[in-house]
Order: sequence, then structure tokens, then C-alpha cells
Amino acid sequence: MSKIKKSTLTFLSQLARNNDRNWFQENKPRYEAARDNVAAFADELLGKLAQSDVLETENGKKSLFRIYRDVRFSKNKAPYKTALSGQFKRDGKLRRGGYYYHLEPGDFVVGGGFYGIESHDLKRIREELAVDGVPLREIMADPDFVRVFGYMRGEELKTAPRGYDKDHPNVDLLRRKQFYAFREFTEAEVLSDEFVDLSLEALLTLRPFFDYFSDVLTTDANGELIV
Repeated sequence: MSKIKKSTLTFLSQLARNNDRNWFQENKPRYEAARDNVAAFADELLGKLAQSDVLETENGKKSLFRIYRDVRFSKNKAPYKTALSGQFKRDGKLRRGGYYYHLEPGDFVVGGGFYGIESHDLKRIREELAVDGVPLREIMADPDFVRVFGYMRGEELKTAPRGYDKDHPNVDLLRRKQFYAFREFTEAEVLSDEFVDLSLEALLTLRPFFDYFSDVLTTDANGELIV
């Protein structure tokens, strides 16, 4: 069993207060220990998830994002991220959606969805939702989805997208630019023996949502396979 260690969260808290290169270099062994701890957690979670999905990500270490920030175009010049986070990529064109975890003191989340949707994919999604919003509404209202995530997250337009009437019965869905769901965790939950299984439950709860969007994004308006 791979548990998140208190020392990992302590390192991240201290990094947030000392986000500079000198401090990081002096504490690099602590960073490497924290990174390895999260990689081990991710590796166990990935292995459990792979029993019911086909994933491109090879192991927990490769799922991790770099801790170094790209500050070239940012007003925030802090050189390091203050979280250890990563993603599991689904394999193949027929499997859409991505899984995500983010560990940062005060902000522990596990979930996934469709964040940076390509314009052609968003067009196809809206095309489907304009005809029938019931399947997505049923997924969002499912008791397990509501229990685990609460609600669907994501940015929305202030009004109907171009080409759609503002009085369309599914305008609330059509306005969406993103579709994703996160389960939030307490620090006690993150440090518990059950965190891997609680995280797995959250990721498995995404599957009906992923399966629906995969069907939509791999077919045309007539339901013909396009991949």
C-alpha cells in the first residue's frame, strides 16, 4: 500500500513559503523524497485503474507533471509549482477524457474530464447537446456522481454560443466550454490508508461521463463512426 506521507505535505507547505531557487536546491533531497512518494501513490492508483480501463501512461512516475514553472509569459515569477500533480492518459482515439490528481496543502483533488477542448470537438459536443441533453443530464444527476463530485465544473459562456438561440431548452449545457469533475479531499483523507481506494472510486465514477463523450466525439451527427 502506498500512503501519502506527512513529510510530503510539509515539504509542499514550506516550498510555498520559500519559493526560490536557493531554498529549493538546499532542500532538493526532500523534494525528491516527496516526488517519489507521490509517484508511488500514483503507480498504485494507476495499476488499480488499469484493471477497468486502457491507459497510455506507463507508470506513476511518468504521470507526474514537472514541478518547474514556465515563467516566460507570467507575471508570477515564482520558479516552482507548489503542488505535486499529474495525469493518466487513456489509450486510443476511441477513449476520450483524462484523469487528474493534484496534491497541495489546502487543495487536494482527484478527478478529470475535458478541460482544454479543441474547437472542433466542442462544436460536435454542442451539436449533440442541441439535439438531446438528456443523457448528459442523467449522468450529472446520477446519485453516485452527485455523492462523489457534487456537480459538473467548467467555464461557461455568459450567453448562448453563436448559432444557438438563447431560449434553447439546453442552453445551460450549450454555454459550457469545459466539462470536468473533481472530488475534494481533506488532509486527513489524503494521509489515510484509504486514499488510494477513495481516489479510485472518484476516477471510476467518471467512466459513464467519459463513455458518453467518447461516443459523441468519435461519431458524426448521424451516429456514424468517424475515427
